[in-house]
Amino acid sequence: MNIEVLGTGCSSCQTLETRVQRVVEDADLDGTVEKVEDMQEIMKYGVMSTPALVVDGEVKSSGRAPSVQELKDLLGA
Repeated sequence: MNIEVLGTGCSSCQTLETRVQRVVEDADLDGTVEKVEDMQEIMKYGVMSTPALVVDGEVKSSGRAPSVQELKDLLGA
């Protein structure tokens, strides 16, 4: 599973990245987590507000940092 956290570094982006890392580690998911801060790369997904969560190339969430439980559901943990 390829997980990308899209965001320029705001507090919400940092929160999302921390939560995603926690869920991946706690659930022992087989995947990689990548932080994408380049606006050109973010725009390729059509995301207009960050933070955003992309799983295997599909935008799952944008404009907010989902709760840990929501992330577990989104990531199948």
